[in-house]
Amino acid sequence: MRPRSPLVFMSLVCTLLNTCQAHRVHDDKPNIVLIMVDDLGIGDLGCYGNDTIRTPHIDRLAREGVQLTQHISAASLCSPSRSAFLTGRYPIRSGMVSSGNRRVVHNLAVPAGLPLNETTFAALLKKQGYSTGLIGKWHQGLNCDSRSDHCHHPYNYGFDYYYGMPFTLVDSCWPDPSRNTELTFESQLWLCVQLVAIAVLTLTFGKLSGWVSVPWLLIFSMILFIFLLGYAWFSSYTSPLYWDCLLMRGHEITEQPMKAERAGSIMVKEAISFLERHRKEPFLLFFSFLHVHIPLPTTDDFIGTSKHGLYGDNVEEMDSMMGKILDAIDDFGLRNNTIVYFTSDHGGHLEARRGHAQLGGWNGIYKGGKGMGGWEGGIRVPGIVRWPGKVPAGRLIKEPTSLMDILPTVASVSGGSLPQDRVIDGRDLMPLLQGNARHSEHEFLFHYCGSQLHAVRWIPKDDSGAVWKAHYVTPVFQPPEAGGCYVTSLCRCFGEQVTYHNPPLLFDLSRDPSESTPLTPATEPLHDFVIKKVADALKEHRETIMPVTYQLSELNQGRMWLKPCCGVFPFCLCDKEEELSQ
Repeated sequence: MRPRSPLVFMSLVCTLLNTCQAHRVHDDKPNIVLIMVDDLGIGDLGCYGNDTIRTPHIDRLAREGVQLTQHISAASLCSPSRSAFLTGRYPIRSGMVSSGNRRVVHNLAVPAGLPLNETTFAALLKKQGYSTGLIGKWHQGLNCDSRSDHCHHPYNYGFDYYYGMPFTLVDSCWPDPSRNTELTFESQLWLCVQLVAIAVLTLTFGKLSGWVSVPWLLIFSMILFIFLLGYAWFSSYTSPLYWDCLLMRGHEITEQPMKAERAGSIMVKEAISFLERHRKEPFLLFFSFLHVHIPLPTTDDFIGTSKHGLYGDNVEEMDSMMGKILDAIDDFGLRNNTIVYFTSDHGGHLEARRGHAQLGGWNGIYKGGKGMGGWEGGIRVPGIVRWPGKVPAGRLIKEPTSLMDILPTVASVSGGSLPQDRVIDGRDLMPLLQGNARHSEHEFLFHYCGSQLHAVRWIPKDDSGAVWKAHYVTPVFQPPEAGGCYVTSLCRCFGEQVTYHNPPLLFDLSRDPSESTPLTPATEPLHDFVIKKVADALKEHRETIMPVTYQLSELNQGRMWLKPCCGVFPFCLCDKEEELSQ
Protein backbone atom coordinates (compact mmCIF):
# COMPACT_ATOMS: atom_id res chain seq x y z
CA MET A 1 0.00 0.00 0.00
CA ARG A 2 1.47 3.37 -1.03
CA PRO A 3 1.96 5.91 1.78
CA ARG A 4 -0.12 9.07 1.62
CA SER A 5 1.70 12.15 0.44
CA PRO A 6 2.34 14.99 2.92
CA LEU A 7 -0.10 17.20 0.97
CA VAL A 8 -2.90 14.67 1.38
CA PHE A 9 -2.12 14.32 5.10
CA MET A 10 -2.13 18.09 5.58
CA SER A 11 -5.42 18.33 3.69
CA LEU A 12 -7.01 15.76 6.02
CA VAL A 13 -5.73 17.62 9.09
CA CYS A 14 -7.08 20.93 7.79
CA THR A 15 -10.45 19.32 7.06
CA LEU A 16 -10.63 17.92 10.61
CA LEU A 17 -9.59 21.26 12.11
CA ASN A 18 -12.15 23.13 10.06
CA THR A 19 -14.85 20.65 11.10
CA CYS A 20 -13.90 21.02 14.77
CA GLN A 21 -13.79 24.77 14.41
CA ALA A 22 -17.25 24.77 12.79
CA HIS A 23 -18.63 22.68 15.64
CA ARG A 24 -16.96 24.95 18.19
CA VAL A 25 -18.39 28.06 16.52
CA HIS A 26 -21.82 26.43 16.49
CA ASP A 27 -21.49 25.51 20.15
CA ASP A 28 -20.70 29.14 20.94
CA LYS A 29 -23.79 30.31 19.06
CA PRO A 30 -27.01 28.92 20.52
CA ASN A 31 -29.98 28.19 18.36
CA ILE A 32 -32.85 30.61 19.04
CA VAL A 33 -36.56 29.81 18.86
CA LEU A 34 -38.86 32.77 19.46
CA ILE A 35 -42.55 31.94 19.83
CA MET A 36 -45.25 34.61 19.86
CA VAL A 37 -48.96 34.00 20.35
CA ASP A 38 -51.53 36.45 18.99
CA ASP A 39 -53.84 38.21 21.51
CA LEU A 40 -53.11 35.80 24.37
CA GLY A 41 -54.01 37.17 27.79
CA ILE A 42 -51.51 36.78 30.62
CA GLY A 43 -54.25 35.15 32.68
CA ASP A 44 -54.92 32.41 30.12
CA LEU A 45 -52.01 30.18 31.16
CA GLY A 46 -51.71 27.76 34.05
CA CYS A 47 -48.23 29.03 34.94
CA TYR A 48 -49.70 32.53 35.35
CA GLY A 49 -52.53 31.40 37.60
CA ASN A 50 -55.26 29.98 35.36
CA ASP A 51 -56.58 26.69 36.76
CA THR A 52 -59.38 26.09 34.23
CA ILE A 53 -57.62 26.25 30.83
CA ARG A 54 -55.16 23.39 30.27
CA THR A 55 -51.74 24.53 29.04
CA PRO A 56 -49.41 21.71 30.20
CA HIS A 57 -46.69 22.25 27.59
CA ILE A 58 -46.30 25.97 28.24
CA ASP A 59 -46.43 25.30 31.99
CA ARG A 60 -43.62 22.76 31.58
CA LEU A 61 -41.58 25.30 29.64
CA ALA A 62 -42.02 27.75 32.53
CA ARG A 63 -40.84 25.16 35.06
CA GLU A 64 -37.77 24.42 32.94
CA GLY A 65 -36.89 28.06 32.44
CA VAL A 66 -37.32 31.56 33.80
CA GLN A 67 -40.74 33.15 34.05
CA LEU A 68 -41.02 36.93 33.62
CA THR A 69 -43.95 38.31 35.60
CA GLN A 70 -43.69 41.96 34.54
CA HIS A 71 -43.02 41.52 30.83
CA ILE A 72 -44.29 44.50 28.82
CA SER A 73 -45.15 44.93 25.16
CA ALA A 74 -44.35 48.27 23.51
CA ALA A 75 -47.88 48.60 22.12
CA SER A 76 -51.29 47.11 22.71
CA LEU A 77 -52.03 46.19 19.08
CA CYS A 78 -50.41 43.78 16.63
CA SER A 79 -48.46 45.78 14.02
CA PRO A 80 -46.78 48.32 16.33
CA SER A 81 -46.05 45.74 19.02
CA ARG A 82 -44.45 43.37 16.53
CA SER A 83 -42.40 46.12 14.91
CA ALA A 84 -40.98 46.97 18.34
CA PHE A 85 -40.30 43.28 19.00
CA LEU A 86 -38.44 42.91 15.70
CA THR A 87 -36.37 46.10 16.02
CA GLY A 88 -35.94 46.67 19.77
CA ARG A 89 -37.32 50.19 19.31
CA TYR A 90 -40.51 51.98 20.26
CA PRO A 91 -42.90 52.05 17.28
CA ILE A 92 -42.92 55.86 17.41
CA ARG A 93 -39.28 55.79 16.27
CA SER A 94 -39.89 53.68 13.16
CA GLY A 95 -43.21 55.31 12.31
CA MET A 96 -45.24 52.15 12.93
CA VAL A 97 -47.91 54.25 14.65
CA SER A 98 -51.04 56.14 13.72
CA SER A 99 -52.53 59.50 14.62
CA GLY A 100 -56.00 58.10 13.92
CA ASN A 101 -58.08 55.03 14.66
CA ARG A 102 -56.41 52.65 12.16
CA ARG A 103 -53.52 51.54 14.36
CA VAL A 104 -52.45 48.37 12.53
CA VAL A 105 -51.62 47.59 8.89
CA HIS A 106 -55.19 47.78 7.62
CA ASN A 107 -55.07 45.17 4.83
CA LEU A 108 -52.76 43.78 2.15
CA ALA A 109 -53.72 46.52 -0.33
CA VAL A 110 -52.02 49.33 1.62
CA PRO A 111 -48.40 50.42 1.05
CA ALA A 112 -47.82 50.83 4.79
CA GLY A 113 -45.20 48.64 6.44
CA LEU A 114 -42.08 48.43 8.54
CA PRO A 115 -39.57 50.85 6.96
CA LEU A 116 -36.75 49.09 5.16
CA ASN A 117 -34.10 51.09 7.02
CA GLU A 118 -35.04 49.35 10.27
CA THR A 119 -32.75 46.58 11.53
CA THR A 120 -34.41 43.43 12.88
CA PHE A 121 -32.99 40.69 15.07
CA ALA A 122 -33.13 38.42 12.01
CA ALA A 123 -30.82 40.76 10.09
CA LEU A 124 -28.39 40.90 13.03
CA LEU A 125 -28.27 37.12 13.37
CA LYS A 126 -27.93 36.57 9.64
CA LYS A 127 -24.68 38.56 9.80
CA GLN A 128 -23.53 36.12 12.49
CA GLY A 129 -24.00 33.14 10.19
CA TYR A 130 -27.46 32.10 11.36
CA SER A 131 -30.11 30.57 9.14
CA THR A 132 -33.23 32.61 9.81
CA GLY A 133 -36.85 31.59 9.39
CA LEU A 134 -40.25 33.13 10.04
CA ILE A 135 -43.30 30.90 10.15
CA GLY A 136 -46.73 32.34 10.84
CA LYS A 137 -48.18 35.82 11.11
CA TRP A 138 -46.26 38.82 9.73
CA HIS A 139 -48.58 41.90 9.70
CA GLN A 140 -45.78 44.33 8.82
CA GLY A 141 -47.02 45.13 5.32
CA LEU A 142 -46.43 43.47 1.94
CA ASN A 143 -46.45 45.66 -1.19
CA CYS A 144 -45.53 49.26 -2.04
CA ASP A 145 -46.13 50.03 -5.73
CA SER A 146 -47.50 46.84 -7.31
CA ARG A 147 -49.18 43.66 -6.16
CA SER A 148 -46.02 41.64 -6.67
CA ASP A 149 -43.18 43.92 -5.54
CA HIS A 150 -43.30 42.47 -1.99
CA CYS A 151 -41.25 45.40 -0.68
CA HIS A 152 -42.27 44.63 2.92
CA HIS A 153 -41.77 40.87 2.62
CA PRO A 154 -39.89 39.18 5.50
CA TYR A 155 -37.03 38.42 3.09
CA ASN A 156 -36.21 42.13 3.10
CA TYR A 157 -35.75 42.14 6.89
CA GLY A 158 -33.19 39.37 7.32
CA PHE A 159 -35.31 36.22 7.09
CA ASP A 160 -34.07 33.44 4.76
CA TYR A 161 -37.27 31.42 4.85
CA TYR A 162 -40.92 32.38 5.18
CA TYR A 163 -44.14 30.46 5.34
CA GLY A 164 -47.25 32.00 6.78
CA MET A 165 -49.91 34.67 6.69
CA PRO A 166 -48.64 38.10 5.62
CA PHE A 167 -51.70 39.75 7.19
CA THR A 168 -53.70 38.77 10.29
CA LEU A 169 -56.82 36.78 11.00
CA VAL A 170 -60.09 38.70 10.63
CA ASP A 171 -63.68 37.59 11.13
CA SER A 172 -64.09 36.79 7.43
CA CYS A 173 -61.31 34.19 7.48
CA TRP A 174 -63.33 31.50 9.27
CA PRO A 175 -65.61 29.68 8.86
CA ASP A 176 -65.99 29.76 5.08
CA PRO A 177 -68.46 27.06 3.99
CA SER A 178 -68.44 28.08 0.30
CA ARG A 179 -64.64 28.10 -0.20
CA ASN A 180 -64.33 24.77 -2.06
CA THR A 181 -67.26 25.56 -4.37
CA GLU A 182 -65.75 28.95 -5.24
CA LEU A 183 -62.36 27.44 -6.01
CA THR A 184 -63.95 24.94 -8.41
CA PHE A 185 -66.18 27.56 -10.04
CA GLU A 186 -63.31 30.00 -10.53
CA SER A 187 -61.13 27.41 -12.22
CA GLN A 188 -63.92 26.73 -14.75
CA LEU A 189 -64.57 30.44 -15.22
CA TRP A 190 -60.88 31.13 -15.81
CA LEU A 191 -60.80 28.33 -18.40
CA CYS A 192 -63.77 29.98 -20.12
CA VAL A 193 -61.99 33.36 -20.16
CA GLN A 194 -58.85 31.77 -21.63
CA LEU A 195 -60.86 30.06 -24.38
CA VAL A 196 -62.64 33.30 -25.30
CA ALA A 197 -59.31 35.16 -25.29
CA ILE A 198 -57.76 32.56 -27.61
CA ALA A 199 -60.79 32.88 -29.89
CA VAL A 200 -60.41 36.69 -29.94
CA LEU A 201 -56.71 36.45 -30.84
CA THR A 202 -57.40 33.83 -33.53
CA LEU A 203 -60.23 35.79 -35.12
CA THR A 204 -58.25 39.05 -34.98
CA PHE A 205 -55.22 37.44 -36.64
CA GLY A 206 -57.45 35.72 -39.19
CA LYS A 207 -59.27 38.92 -40.08
CA LEU A 208 -56.06 40.93 -40.41
CA SER A 209 -54.59 38.16 -42.60
CA GLY A 210 -57.70 37.94 -44.74
CA TRP A 211 -58.32 34.30 -43.87
CA VAL A 212 -61.68 34.82 -42.17
CA SER A 213 -64.41 37.36 -42.57
CA VAL A 214 -66.01 38.32 -39.28
CA PRO A 215 -67.30 41.76 -38.22
CA TRP A 216 -65.08 43.78 -35.88
CA LEU A 217 -68.17 44.26 -33.74
CA LEU A 218 -68.12 40.57 -32.87
CA ILE A 219 -64.46 40.71 -31.85
CA PHE A 220 -64.95 43.86 -29.78
CA SER A 221 -68.02 42.30 -28.17
CA MET A 222 -65.98 39.26 -27.15
CA ILE A 223 -63.28 41.53 -25.65
CA LEU A 224 -65.96 43.47 -23.78
CA PHE A 225 -67.41 40.18 -22.56
CA ILE A 226 -64.02 39.23 -21.02
CA PHE A 227 -63.74 42.58 -19.22
CA LEU A 228 -67.34 42.42 -17.98
CA LEU A 229 -66.82 38.88 -16.76
CA GLY A 230 -63.67 39.90 -14.89
CA TYR A 231 -65.35 42.96 -13.39
CA ALA A 232 -68.40 40.95 -12.30
CA TRP A 233 -66.14 38.34 -10.69
CA PHE A 234 -64.03 40.97 -8.92
CA SER A 235 -66.98 43.00 -7.64
CA SER A 236 -68.62 39.87 -6.20
CA TYR A 237 -65.58 39.32 -3.98
CA THR A 238 -65.42 42.36 -1.73
CA SER A 239 -64.88 40.40 1.49
CA PRO A 240 -61.40 40.48 3.10
CA LEU A 241 -61.57 36.67 2.92
CA TYR A 242 -60.46 36.73 -0.71
CA TRP A 243 -57.75 39.40 -0.52
CA ASP A 244 -56.32 39.23 3.01
CA CYS A 245 -56.88 35.67 4.26
CA LEU A 246 -54.07 34.00 2.36
CA LEU A 247 -50.88 32.03 2.92
CA MET A 248 -47.48 32.40 1.28
CA ARG A 249 -44.38 30.25 0.99
CA GLY A 250 -41.52 32.54 0.15
CA HIS A 251 -42.87 34.90 -2.50
CA GLU A 252 -45.50 32.44 -3.74
CA ILE A 253 -49.14 32.57 -2.65
CA THR A 254 -50.12 29.01 -1.80
CA GLU A 255 -53.72 29.50 -0.61
CA GLN A 256 -56.15 32.29 -1.50
CA PRO A 257 -58.33 32.18 0.47
CA MET A 258 -56.68 29.97 3.03
CA LYS A 259 -58.34 27.13 4.86
CA ALA A 260 -57.90 28.70 8.28
CA GLU A 261 -58.55 25.70 10.51
CA ARG A 262 -55.72 23.69 8.94
CA ALA A 263 -53.24 26.60 8.69
CA GLY A 264 -51.91 26.16 12.22
CA SER A 265 -51.16 22.48 11.70
CA ILE A 266 -49.33 23.18 8.44
CA MET A 267 -47.27 25.85 10.17
CA VAL A 268 -46.23 23.44 12.90
CA LYS A 269 -45.10 20.95 10.24
CA GLU A 270 -43.16 23.74 8.53
CA ALA A 271 -41.50 24.62 11.84
CA ILE A 272 -40.47 21.02 12.50
CA SER A 273 -39.14 20.75 8.95
CA PHE A 274 -37.12 23.96 9.46
CA LEU A 275 -35.63 22.59 12.70
CA GLU A 276 -34.65 19.36 10.98
CA ARG A 277 -33.08 21.10 7.97
CA HIS A 278 -30.95 23.41 10.11
CA ARG A 279 -30.15 21.29 13.14
CA LYS A 280 -26.44 21.11 12.26
CA GLU A 281 -25.97 24.88 12.02
CA PRO A 282 -26.97 27.85 14.18
CA PHE A 283 -30.50 29.01 13.38
CA LEU A 284 -33.16 31.50 14.39
CA LEU A 285 -36.79 30.45 14.12
CA PHE A 286 -39.49 33.01 14.81
CA PHE A 287 -42.73 31.05 15.11
CA SER A 288 -45.63 33.50 15.07
CA PHE A 289 -48.93 31.79 15.94
CA LEU A 290 -52.23 32.72 14.27
CA HIS A 291 -53.81 31.44 17.48
CA VAL A 292 -55.56 32.87 19.58
CA HIS A 293 -56.87 35.79 17.51
CA ILE A 294 -60.53 35.96 16.51
CA PRO A 295 -62.28 34.29 14.72
CA LEU A 296 -60.41 31.45 16.49
CA PRO A 297 -60.21 28.82 13.72
CA THR A 298 -59.99 25.51 15.56
CA THR A 299 -59.86 21.92 14.33
CA ASP A 300 -62.61 19.45 15.19
CA ASP A 301 -60.22 17.59 17.50
CA PHE A 302 -60.32 20.51 19.95
CA ILE A 303 -63.74 22.05 19.50
CA GLY A 304 -65.77 21.52 22.67
CA THR A 305 -62.87 20.20 24.76
CA SER A 306 -62.32 23.14 27.14
CA LYS A 307 -64.34 24.80 29.88
CA HIS A 308 -64.21 28.18 28.16
CA GLY A 309 -65.96 27.70 24.84
CA LEU A 310 -64.26 28.31 21.51
CA TYR A 311 -61.62 30.62 23.00
CA GLY A 312 -60.54 28.00 25.54
CA ASP A 313 -60.54 25.34 22.79
CA ASN A 314 -58.24 27.52 20.69
CA VAL A 315 -55.85 28.16 23.58
CA GLU A 316 -55.61 24.44 24.34
CA GLU A 317 -54.99 23.65 20.66
CA MET A 318 -52.23 26.26 20.65
CA ASP A 319 -50.65 24.62 23.68
CA SER A 320 -50.78 21.24 21.95
CA MET A 321 -48.94 22.75 18.97
CA MET A 322 -46.38 24.20 21.37
CA GLY A 323 -45.83 20.69 22.66
CA LYS A 324 -45.08 19.40 19.16
CA ILE A 325 -42.48 22.12 18.57
CA LEU A 326 -40.82 21.51 21.96
CA ASP A 327 -40.81 17.75 21.33
CA ALA A 328 -39.15 18.29 17.94
CA ILE A 329 -36.41 20.36 19.60
CA ASP A 330 -35.77 17.43 21.94
CA ASP A 331 -36.04 14.77 19.22
CA PHE A 332 -33.42 16.50 17.06
CA GLY A 333 -31.01 16.77 20.00
CA LEU A 334 -31.22 20.55 20.10
CA ARG A 335 -32.52 21.09 23.62
CA ASN A 336 -29.29 21.99 25.45
CA ASN A 337 -28.09 24.45 22.82
CA THR A 338 -31.38 26.16 22.04
CA ILE A 339 -32.88 29.23 23.66
CA VAL A 340 -36.67 29.04 23.64
CA TYR A 341 -38.61 32.24 24.28
CA PHE A 342 -42.41 32.40 24.58
CA THR A 343 -44.66 35.46 24.72
CA SER A 344 -47.80 37.21 23.40
CA ASP A 345 -47.83 40.37 21.30
CA HIS A 346 -50.12 42.19 23.76
CA GLY A 347 -52.99 41.62 26.18
CA GLY A 348 -56.21 39.72 25.55
CA HIS A 349 -59.10 41.23 23.60
CA LEU A 350 -61.80 41.90 26.20
CA GLU A 351 -64.37 43.19 23.71
CA ALA A 352 -64.20 40.15 21.43
CA ARG A 353 -67.63 38.64 21.92
CA ARG A 354 -70.37 36.93 19.94
CA GLY A 355 -73.66 37.27 21.76
CA HIS A 356 -72.87 36.29 25.34
CA ALA A 357 -69.86 34.15 24.35
CA GLN A 358 -66.44 35.57 25.23
CA LEU A 359 -64.02 35.18 22.30
CA GLY A 360 -61.09 37.10 23.76
CA GLY A 361 -58.53 36.43 26.45
CA TRP A 362 -58.35 37.05 30.19
CA ASN A 363 -55.78 39.44 31.58
CA GLY A 364 -55.95 38.24 35.16
CA ILE A 365 -55.97 40.92 37.83
CA TYR A 366 -54.80 43.63 35.43
CA LYS A 367 -57.09 46.42 34.26
CA GLY A 368 -57.81 46.82 30.55
CA GLY A 369 -56.82 44.82 27.52
CA LYS A 370 -55.93 44.89 23.84
CA GLY A 371 -55.98 48.37 22.33
CA MET A 372 -55.37 50.17 25.64
CA GLY A 373 -51.89 51.63 25.53
CA GLY A 374 -51.57 52.50 29.20
CA TRP A 375 -53.57 50.11 31.37
CA GLU A 376 -51.60 47.08 32.43
CA GLY A 377 -53.99 44.50 30.93
CA GLY A 378 -53.24 45.74 27.42
CA ILE A 379 -49.47 45.52 27.66
CA ARG A 380 -48.45 43.00 30.36
CA VAL A 381 -47.81 39.68 28.62
CA PRO A 382 -46.38 36.24 29.40
CA GLY A 383 -42.62 35.90 29.12
CA ILE A 384 -40.77 32.57 29.44
CA VAL A 385 -37.11 31.87 28.60
CA ARG A 386 -35.50 28.41 28.64
CA TRP A 387 -31.81 27.72 28.03
CA PRO A 388 -30.74 24.53 29.83
CA GLY A 389 -27.51 24.87 31.74
CA LYS A 390 -27.25 28.60 31.08
CA VAL A 391 -30.46 29.97 32.59
CA PRO A 392 -31.47 28.56 36.02
CA ALA A 393 -34.75 26.67 35.85
CA GLY A 394 -37.80 27.47 37.92
CA ARG A 395 -37.04 31.12 38.65
CA LEU A 396 -39.53 34.00 38.73
CA ILE A 397 -38.28 37.44 37.74
CA LYS A 398 -40.55 40.27 38.87
CA GLU A 399 -38.42 43.07 37.45
CA PRO A 400 -39.87 45.04 34.51
CA THR A 401 -38.74 43.69 31.14
CA SER A 402 -39.87 44.40 27.59
CA LEU A 403 -40.49 42.62 24.29
CA MET A 404 -37.98 45.14 22.92
CA ASP A 405 -35.30 43.40 25.01
CA ILE A 406 -35.20 40.41 22.66
CA LEU A 407 -33.13 42.11 19.95
CA PRO A 408 -30.24 43.15 22.23
CA THR A 409 -30.44 39.82 24.05
CA VAL A 410 -30.09 37.67 20.94
CA ALA A 411 -27.39 40.01 19.66
CA SER A 412 -25.48 39.43 22.90
CA VAL A 413 -25.71 35.63 22.93
CA SER A 414 -24.82 35.36 19.23
CA GLY A 415 -21.79 37.64 19.39
CA GLY A 416 -23.48 40.32 17.30
CA SER A 417 -23.36 44.05 17.81
CA LEU A 418 -26.19 46.56 17.99
CA PRO A 419 -26.65 49.29 15.38
CA GLN A 420 -24.83 52.43 16.48
CA ASP A 421 -26.74 54.85 14.24
CA ARG A 422 -30.04 54.74 16.12
CA VAL A 423 -31.59 54.50 19.55
CA ILE A 424 -32.19 50.94 20.74
CA ASP A 425 -34.74 50.94 23.56
CA GLY A 426 -34.39 47.28 24.54
CA ARG A 427 -31.83 45.98 27.04
CA ASP A 428 -29.84 42.74 27.21
CA LEU A 429 -31.78 40.34 29.45
CA MET A 430 -28.97 37.85 30.03
CA PRO A 431 -27.54 39.38 33.26
CA LEU A 432 -31.04 39.33 34.76
CA LEU A 433 -31.89 35.85 33.45
CA GLN A 434 -28.65 34.31 34.70
CA GLY A 435 -28.86 35.93 38.11
CA ASN A 436 -25.89 38.25 37.59
CA ALA A 437 -28.04 41.36 38.01
CA ARG A 438 -30.71 42.06 40.62
CA HIS A 439 -32.55 44.86 38.86
CA SER A 440 -33.85 45.58 35.40
CA GLU A 441 -31.71 47.83 33.22
CA HIS A 442 -34.85 49.80 32.40
CA GLU A 443 -35.36 52.85 34.58
CA PHE A 444 -38.28 54.19 32.54
CA LEU A 445 -40.69 52.56 30.10
CA PHE A 446 -42.98 54.67 27.91
CA HIS A 447 -46.42 53.41 26.99
CA TYR A 448 -47.95 54.66 23.76
CA CYS A 449 -51.40 54.35 22.23
CA GLY A 450 -50.83 55.04 18.55
CA SER A 451 -48.69 58.18 18.39
CA GLN A 452 -50.09 59.44 21.72
CA LEU A 453 -48.15 58.75 24.91
CA HIS A 454 -50.56 57.47 27.56
CA ALA A 455 -48.38 56.43 30.51
CA VAL A 456 -44.85 56.24 31.90
CA ARG A 457 -43.39 53.58 34.21
CA TRP A 458 -40.51 54.44 36.57
CA ILE A 459 -38.44 51.71 38.20
CA PRO A 460 -36.17 53.38 40.82
CA LYS A 461 -32.66 51.96 41.09
CA ASP A 462 -32.98 51.10 44.77
CA ASP A 463 -34.30 48.29 46.93
CA SER A 464 -37.67 49.91 47.67
CA GLY A 465 -39.41 47.55 45.22
CA ALA A 466 -41.65 50.37 44.00
CA VAL A 467 -42.81 50.49 40.38
CA TRP A 468 -44.39 53.88 39.76
CA LYS A 469 -46.75 54.38 36.85
CA ALA A 470 -48.19 57.73 35.78
CA HIS A 471 -51.17 57.86 33.40
CA TYR A 472 -51.45 61.03 31.32
CA VAL A 473 -54.31 59.70 29.18
CA THR A 474 -56.85 56.92 29.83
CA PRO A 475 -59.66 55.59 27.60
CA VAL A 476 -63.30 56.27 28.35
CA PHE A 477 -64.93 52.88 28.93
CA GLN A 478 -68.20 52.11 27.11
CA PRO A 479 -70.41 51.71 29.03
CA PRO A 480 -68.84 53.44 32.05
CA GLU A 481 -67.27 51.08 34.61
CA ALA A 482 -67.39 48.24 32.05
CA GLY A 483 -63.62 47.82 31.97
CA GLY A 484 -63.58 47.89 28.18
CA CYS A 485 -64.84 49.75 25.11
CA TYR A 486 -67.70 47.51 24.03
CA VAL A 487 -69.35 50.10 21.76
CA THR A 488 -66.31 50.74 19.56
CA SER A 489 -64.85 47.19 19.97
CA LEU A 490 -61.44 48.71 20.78
CA CYS A 491 -60.63 51.73 22.93
CA ARG A 492 -59.45 54.89 21.20
CA CYS A 493 -56.27 56.85 21.81
CA PHE A 494 -57.35 60.42 21.15
CA GLY A 495 -60.17 62.96 21.25
CA GLU A 496 -63.44 62.76 23.11
CA GLN A 497 -63.13 59.05 23.85
CA VAL A 498 -60.19 59.53 26.22
CA THR A 499 -59.63 61.46 29.44
CA TYR A 500 -56.56 63.68 29.83
CA HIS A 501 -55.09 63.87 33.33
CA ASN A 502 -53.18 66.84 34.73
CA PRO A 503 -51.63 65.96 37.07
CA PRO A 504 -51.38 62.36 35.83
CA LEU A 505 -52.94 59.47 37.71
CA LEU A 506 -50.26 57.81 39.81
CA PHE A 507 -50.05 54.18 40.95
CA ASP A 508 -47.43 52.03 42.63
CA LEU A 509 -47.78 48.68 40.86
CA SER A 510 -45.89 46.89 43.62
CA ARG A 511 -48.77 47.70 45.98
CA ASP A 512 -51.64 48.08 43.53
CA PRO A 513 -51.02 45.93 40.43
CA SER A 514 -54.68 46.24 39.42
CA GLU A 515 -54.35 50.04 39.22
CA SER A 516 -57.55 50.39 41.22
CA THR A 517 -56.82 53.38 43.49
CA PRO A 518 -54.84 56.40 42.26
CA LEU A 519 -52.40 57.87 44.75
CA THR A 520 -52.68 61.50 45.85
CA PRO A 521 -50.44 63.89 47.80
CA ALA A 522 -52.56 63.05 50.81
CA THR A 523 -52.06 59.28 50.53
CA GLU A 524 -48.50 59.19 49.15
CA PRO A 525 -45.75 61.45 50.56
CA LEU A 526 -43.61 60.94 47.43
CA HIS A 527 -46.44 61.85 45.04
CA ASP A 528 -45.15 65.23 43.83
CA PHE A 529 -41.54 64.02 43.67
CA VAL A 530 -42.50 61.02 41.55
CA ILE A 531 -44.66 63.12 39.20
CA LYS A 532 -41.77 65.55 38.63
CA LYS A 533 -39.26 62.74 38.13
CA VAL A 534 -41.49 61.11 35.52
CA ALA A 535 -42.16 64.44 33.77
CA ASP A 536 -38.41 65.12 33.50
CA ALA A 537 -37.81 61.66 32.06
CA LEU A 538 -40.64 62.11 29.58
CA LYS A 539 -39.17 65.41 28.42
CA GLU A 540 -35.78 63.76 27.83
CA HIS A 541 -37.42 60.86 26.01
CA ARG A 542 -39.34 63.15 23.67
CA GLU A 543 -36.11 64.92 22.73
CA THR A 544 -34.85 61.60 21.31
CA ILE A 545 -37.88 61.09 19.02
CA MET A 546 -37.08 62.09 15.45
CA PRO A 547 -39.86 63.03 12.99
CA VAL A 548 -40.73 60.17 10.63
CA THR A 549 -43.64 59.25 8.38
CA TYR A 550 -46.45 57.62 10.31
CA GLN A 551 -46.87 54.42 8.30
CA LEU A 552 -50.25 53.61 9.81
CA SER A 553 -51.74 57.02 9.04
CA GLU A 554 -50.74 58.46 5.66
CA LEU A 555 -49.96 55.15 3.97
CA ASN A 556 -52.70 53.01 5.50
CA GLN A 557 -55.27 53.47 2.71
CA GLY A 558 -56.17 50.60 0.38
CA ARG A 559 -55.20 50.64 -3.31
CA MET A 560 -56.76 48.12 -5.67
CA TRP A 561 -53.57 47.56 -7.65
CA LEU A 562 -51.79 46.34 -4.51
CA LYS A 563 -54.22 43.51 -3.79
CA PRO A 564 -52.21 40.25 -3.91
CA CYS A 565 -53.28 37.68 -6.47
CA CYS A 566 -52.46 34.00 -6.82
CA GLY A 567 -53.32 33.96 -10.54
CA VAL A 568 -54.16 36.59 -13.16
CA PHE A 569 -56.08 39.43 -11.57
CA PRO A 570 -58.96 39.29 -10.74
CA PHE A 571 -59.04 35.47 -11.00
CA CYS A 572 -56.99 34.98 -7.86
CA LEU A 573 -58.31 31.95 -5.98
CA CYS A 574 -56.01 28.95 -5.53
CA ASP A 575 -55.16 26.10 -3.18
CA LYS A 576 -51.69 24.77 -3.88
CA GLU A 577 -51.52 23.10 -0.46
CA GLU A 578 -54.41 20.85 -1.45
CA GLU A 579 -52.75 20.09 -4.77
CA LEU A 580 -49.51 19.09 -3.00
CA SER A 581 -51.38 16.74 -0.66
CA GLN A 582 -53.09 14.87 -3.49
